[in-house]
This record gives sequence, structure tokens and C-alpha cells, in this order.
Amino acid sequence: MTGFQGMLFRVSHTTDYHYTAPVAEAYLELRLKPLNRRDQAVKRHTLNLEPMTETSEYEDYFGNQVSVISLPFRHSRLTIESEAVVSTSRQPLPEQSLALSVQEARQILASTLPFSFDYLQPTNMVRIGREAVQLAKRHLRGNAVLSAGLEGLNRQIHKSFEYKQGSTHFSTDLGFVWKERKGVCQDFAHVMLSVLRTAGLPARYVCGYIETMPPGGSADGSPALIGSIATHAWVEVLVPGQTWVALDPTNDCWCGEQHVAVSFGRDAGDAAPVRGIFKGTGRQSMKVRVRVRRLKAGTRPSQMTMTGAPRMANDK
Repeated sequence: MTGFQGMLFRVSHTTDYHYTAPVAEAYLELRLKPLNRRDQAVKRHTLNLEPMTETSEYEDYFGNQVSVISLPFRHSRLTIESEAVVSTSRQPLPEQSLALSVQEARQILASTLPFSFDYLQPTNMVRIGREAVQLAKRHLRGNAVLSAGLEGLNRQIHKSFEYKQGSTHFSTDLGFVWKERKGVCQDFAHVMLSVLRTAGLPARYVCGYIETMPPGGSADGSPALIGSIATHAWVEVLVPGQTWVALDPTNDCWCGEQHVAVSFGRDAGDAAPVRGIFKGTGRQSMKVRVRVRRLKAGTRPSQMTMTGAPRMANDK
């Protein structure tokens, strides 16, 4: 890849909790602010909460920006609105690192311990088993060229697993996904992580957003990208040179300027956009709405104003 192709996006992410009976209190962690990194820059981010409450901020173990909210009072509904304006660019791949063999890459990456240790281990959501071993032997054997191995694995997962919304849920066991050969982007990412870690390559889960179709359709006739009405998920692999490279097995591609990264971790649990606890006697239901809109080049800051009522809990 050569050159940079910059894009500018406005991303809105709304999470709406309803309760059949008022809850007494709630405590949540939000990982909703996209990160500044070499391939993207956050121009603006706002977080609106209803009921309105203050937030506290910290950076977690994986480098994610976390907003903590506490509602120690009765409420029957909670709405979390996150909106961001983010510029993205397509960075060139580290061709020299990707030209190494898998075995050479493993030997070099051994020097990254203990930083990479967590990204080599199985978790409750990313288990290692017979299927992962078989794919690792097929695509990531020691003498395989790293770039070809990664692309081959990415393509096989894309072809071998059916993308089907509603076929799994957040806590679906990976064994079910291997057996049924269907799932959503979270499952595709977990399958790929299990194979990469089996092969001894440090890899992490990425939660973010994706532009599935450019305005007016694709100029070059390429197919629309697959994504959900909520967040998207893909994988980053650590390669020699201390560089993370990102692949999207749901769409069989290297990630580019249509991907906006928000949070990272060993699996979906670490990178979940919203997680927390509620205290009450009723049931809860949750609705999530995400919209990714491309802005015109040259959009001025004054034109990036967020929509919604002025209930600012956090504005950075």
C-alpha cells in the first residue's frame, strides 16, 4: 500500500436501558471514546447521560480510555449517548516485517515479553482447541511467510464461517461457533485470535466502528463491507518492529480508513463498550444504535457540532 487516504467520520453510539421496575442503583464502565493513534485522530468527543451524572476517567490495563459512571439513586431508564468526530488514514503495512517467516517472527517477538504475554494466552472467551491447532498448522507453520499466512487465515475464516446476525450472543461459547460455523464479527475475531495464539503470535481483540458503504456507493464497484447496527470487531497482530497490523476476518481484508478503533483487549469482555452492574428486582432490556457518517473533506470544527440535548457529562 502506498500513500494515505484520509477520511473524516461522525460516529454516534446510543445505548438505551429500560427496566420493568425502577433499579435502586447502577455502576458502569464505558469504553466509548476512540483512541488517538497513528492511523486516526479524535477531533471531538461528547458523552451525554440521562439521568445526568458526573463521570470519572482512567486508562485501563490495555490502554483504553474508560469513563466510570455511578447512579446511586432510583431510576427506570438509562440512556448513554456517545458521539465522536474522527479522522482516519490508511497507513502502509510494515512490508519487511511481514516478509519474515512465522518462525522468524516468533523468535523476534519473544523479546517483547512480558508486554505481549497477555496476548498469547487463552481466555474464557478465546479457548484453544483442536480446530485452532489445525488451522495454525495449515496457515501459520514455521516456514510460512507471515503476510501470506495471515491473509490465508483471514480468508479461510471469512469463507468457512457464515455471518448471521442473531446466531450467537455476547457470551456464546467459542466451541459452539466452531461447531455451527456461524456467528457475528465478535465470533470471527475470537476464532482468529484462538488460531493466532496457538501459533505463538501475540494478537488482540479490537472493538470499534466500520463504514459499511461509502456515500453514493463504492466508486470502484467493490462490495459493501459487512458490519452490524452496533459495534464492529476485528483483530490486531503484533509483528516484528513492535507494530500492530489489523485484519478483519468478517470482511476478508486488512483494516483501513473505514475502520475506527475504540478499545482493545484479550477478548470482547476486555473491550466491551458498556459493562456494569444494576441493583433491582425487575428485568432490563437494552437497545443499541450506531451510525457512522462520512463528512466532507475540509469540514470546519464549527460544522462538527454534536446533535442532541445539552446534557454534557464529558466533552473532550
